[in-house]
Amino acid sequence: MLRPRIIPSLLIQDNGLVKTVNFKNPKYVGDPINAVKIFNEKEVDELAIFDIDATVKGLEPNYSLIERIANQSRMPLCYGGGVKTVEQAQKIFGLGIEKIALSSSVLQSPKLITQIADRVGAQSVIVVLDVKKKLLGGYEVYTHNGKKATGINPFKFIEEAQSLGAGEIVINS
Repeated sequence: MLRPRIIPSLLIQDNGLVKTVNFKNPKYVGDPINAVKIFNEKEVDELAIFDIDATVKGLEPNYSLIERIANQSRMPLCYGGGVKTVEQAQKIFGLGIEKIALSSSVLQSPKLITQIADRVGAQSVIVVLDVKKKLLGGYEVYTHNGKKATGINPFKFIEEAQSLGAGEIVINS
């Protein structure tokens, strides 16, 4: 029998750790570095860090914060937020991150999945989809922290992402 893997997801906003409910009302809950130290002690299997400001504000990834988190972590890390290019992904991998989470950028340019996967392997490319149920049935992918509807069917995009080389798919709903 497979052992369940524990992979906490940390949301970063304004360089602080926040908690949201239904993509809304972020509440500050602490320092992300302290959270990493706690999860080190708890011996979680992996840690996912999502900067929920980066895409919304059009920011690049905060490389300084990413490096500080990677230096403290004793578990594999996944980072997402503001990654739009292969070069940004390469820089983040160089800081000690094992996986890159892509969302809005791959909805606009799905080939980014293949471009990054060709350089680092599919196991390091994660596609993250924020999904909401539509009023009249079915589901739709959203961006910008669940605020911007895309008109994209998540099931069709998941198939496309897999064919382009995504190693994992994360659904936020």
